[in-house]
Amino acid sequence: MAWSKSPQSLIDLFTESLPHDLRIQTRKMFGYPAAFVNGNMFAGLFQDQMFVRLAPEDRAALDAEHGAVDFEPLPGRPMRRYACLPEAIMEDEAAVAIMLAKALGHVARLPPKEKKATRGTRGREIRRPAS
Repeated sequence: MAWSKSPQSLIDLFTESLPHDLRIQTRKMFGYPAAFVNGNMFAGLFQDQMFVRLAPEDRAALDAEHGAVDFEPLPGRPMRRYACLPEAIMEDEAAVAIMLAKALGHVARLPPKEKKATRGTRGREIRRPAS
């Protein structure tokens, strides 16, 4: 299964619509642009889709108004905390910015993600060759 690149217009929409907040970090997830706050992903791109992690009440409103679907990067493996933004929102740059701001606000209230310990020699004896 080959994934297609996100169109440049979608990448531009994503980067230009992100809130101007010093807490935001951008990096790649699944090879696509994504935005994080406190180590938690709050929005990103996947092929021709933009997805966000919303508070339950915002997700319910999005579902009721637009019938949003779960973000599913692999068939049968949905990431239920994330919703793909419907076409009606994607066509309105201001609406995209509002959704990204809502996602940032929700995820910023979550506990920071703990960094995983790096693999190394911590807790293990280093064996040196006999001289």
